[in-house]
Amino acid sequence: MSYDRYIINENQAIIEALITLNKLHSQPMTLFVVNDNRRMVGTITDGDIRRALISGAELSTPVSDVMHKNFSFIKGVFDIAILKDIRSKGITLVPHLNDANEIIDVIDLTKRKSCLPVDAVLMAGGKGERLRPLTLKTPKPLLKMGGKAIIDQNIDSLIAYGVSNISVTVNYLKEQLIEHFCEPATGGIKVQCVEEECFLGTIGSLRLVKEFHNDTILVMNSDLLTNIDYEDFYLHFMENGAMMSAAAIPYTISIPYGIFDLDGRNIKGVSEKPVYNLYANAGIYLIRKEALAYIPEGEVFNATDLIEALVNENQTVIRYPLSSLWIDIGTPEEYRKAQELIKHMK
Repeated sequence: MSYDRYIINENQAIIEALITLNKLHSQPMTLFVVNDNRRMVGTITDGDIRRALISGAELSTPVSDVMHKNFSFIKGVFDIAILKDIRSKGITLVPHLNDANEIIDVIDLTKRKSCLPVDAVLMAGGKGERLRPLTLKTPKPLLKMGGKAIIDQNIDSLIAYGVSNISVTVNYLKEQLIEHFCEPATGGIKVQCVEEECFLGTIGSLRLVKEFHNDTILVMNSDLLTNIDYEDFYLHFMENGAMMSAAAIPYTISIPYGIFDLDGRNIKGVSEKPVYNLYANAGIYLIRKEALAYIPEGEVFNATDLIEALVNENQTVIRYPLSSLWIDIGTPEEYRKAQELIKHMK
């Protein structure tokens, strides 16, 4: 984004700051104050100016006299935990500074939820056989949901979290998906299609992506309806130092009978109407780029195979408990349910 409209020199007068703020209209009403070397030295808002004028400042008073010198910012390598803390304070416009305190970007948190340093790969090569006849001539990811293709709902969500390097692996009716992504997605993001010559399982086609820009890769099925908090997912992954994290759906099984605890044919006890709390695979993963070495090239390989391979090598694989909305759109009933639920999603 162009951020020059948010910048004012410390030597300019308050009246000039008001004129600049007025041009922002409904955008976040904050200006970043820089010195003659373009290094950031403070912030100023319309509220700051109003309070200064009430206290006796004049319209000709320099901005440097009324600016805030203690301001929030992101510096150098992007730290999502710091950004989350800044957002929790109600700050919506965040400067990203280099080591010289020069502004290199401005993050508008009214337009995006985060700036995750991840690449995303959506698996869109499946045949969607359980949804036939709907998928006989249309790939499942392109079925409409809330007036938009299922896959576009997921891509828009990723873009809202600041993900800009997005690939989609295609196979079944791939020409339609390739044509669909000829046009840029929201915000002008170009989605790259990766052609799968033969079915490679739920994660095998990851090896076909030519380049990854970040050290963390988010992999997900393209036909999900979910409002997962990708930022929380990422922070949980990083805080636990994992090689791989799998989003997991709580799944409860209630058995309406007494269950025997057996040792061969001998009964050791009885559990009366037990309830088992389990976690089911949600089809959304975070992996470190180095985990790609465990995925064979040109072979059918599933996400569960990768989990087992990493566990066998004593790598850290964790589950992320998913408490938000999640539907695997695999049957006509689930598709109808998702179409209804999306009407109530933000």
